[in-house]
Amino acid sequence: MKAQMWNRREWITETDPKKLKDKYQALLIESGFRIENFIEKYFEPYGYTALWLLSESHFAIHTFPEENKTYIEISSCVKKQFDRFINREKSAICQTLKT
Repeated sequence: MKAQMWNRREWITETDPKKLKDKYQALLIESGFRIENFIEKYFEPYGYTALWLLSESHFAIHTFPEENKTYIEISSCVKKQFDRFINREKSAICQTLKT
């Protein structure tokens, strides 16, 4: 087996921790990732960080509500799940724009 990683990082405008957690937890599961652990931290006066430890690597969220943006990053050593996640995320964004 050849060591290989796929990675995507981007900035999004959603900063609500519950919405982010629910959306991305569902996307990870639907994409076939196996969640090994989850940790989250709420910062005062604002801010949120969450990390999903996946059997296939990790997914992270870091909010910056004072700037109305959130940084997300996914890394995976399995291309199949990675591609599914990216495609499902794009599809979810398209559905949001249509409503």
